[in-house]
Amino acid sequence: MMVVENCTVITDFIFLGLSDRQDVQQGLFVLFLLAYGITVIANLGMILLIKMDSSLHTPMYYFLSNLSFCDVCYSTTVSPKMLVDFLSEQKRIPYSFCAIQMYFWGVFADVECLMLAVMAYDRYVAICNPLLYTIAMSRRVCTQLVSIVYIEGLIDSTIFTCCIFQLSFCNSNIINHFFCDIPPLLALSTSDTTVNEIVLFTFSTCVVGCSIVTVLLSYIYIITTILRMNSAEGRYKAFSTCASHLTAVAVFHGTLLFMYLRPSSSYSMDTDKMASVFYTVVIPMLNPLIYSLRNKDVKGALKKAISIKLSPG
Repeated sequence: MMVVENCTVITDFIFLGLSDRQDVQQGLFVLFLLAYGITVIANLGMILLIKMDSSLHTPMYYFLSNLSFCDVCYSTTVSPKMLVDFLSEQKRIPYSFCAIQMYFWGVFADVECLMLAVMAYDRYVAICNPLLYTIAMSRRVCTQLVSIVYIEGLIDSTIFTCCIFQLSFCNSNIINHFFCDIPPLLALSTSDTTVNEIVLFTFSTCVVGCSIVTVLLSYIYIITTILRMNSAEGRYKAFSTCASHLTAVAVFHGTLLFMYLRPSSSYSMDTDKMASVFYTVVIPMLNPLIYSLRNKDVKGALKKAISIKLSPG
């Protein structure tokens, strides 16, 4: 720390983490190491499976492979540092590293949120306008949509990070959290955060709101179209292709709405830390499992890949 004009300027932060008990931290290390290992293996496995199986070379699985890539990056911005901290006496992070962690976390959080909206739009076109699907969701269009999602994530995260790290952090460098998240840093700042909170709330509402509106409108049209189908088999097939995506959307957006679209007066850091564990560790691990367990195409491709691997010669 450096003292400047009666203010102790912070050069690093210390996380309180999830627990201060050594025995609990050792148990959490094993649990979170397992979760992170599953996240990386399952998501990279999903990307590899989609790349290897030509039957999965469709827009839906192109977006899913990007979602899997995002989940690996999303989890990696938080989990490795958290695992190291479980085994450390002092959970320090340099000021600049904290900003970097928040920036990349923000990028991939936005990408995940918007990618789920793009996937909903893809399902809308596939079910409601099947004859135009190959044109509306051409390779060029898919690439453009993914590029827009990443650009939006980069822009939003730049705004978030600048809003937080232009604030003053004096006297205390103790963060009641396990990574550099927005709410605990706002709570730690000695500056007036009113304007920052308004800007952050506005942009968060825009990103999450646009994603939720896109998903809701897409599924209103999808459900209306499905209910008009004469074939029970056709209705079942249409619903089954959407079930995995709806599950992922409900889990991710439900957690985000709980975390960020609330007045600051209602925040409880201990409660929010538990919610943060869910969306930084659990959701990236669950997504590939949701899509593999509830998707016949993925299960079929996986069985085929295993049979090829096990076949002699």
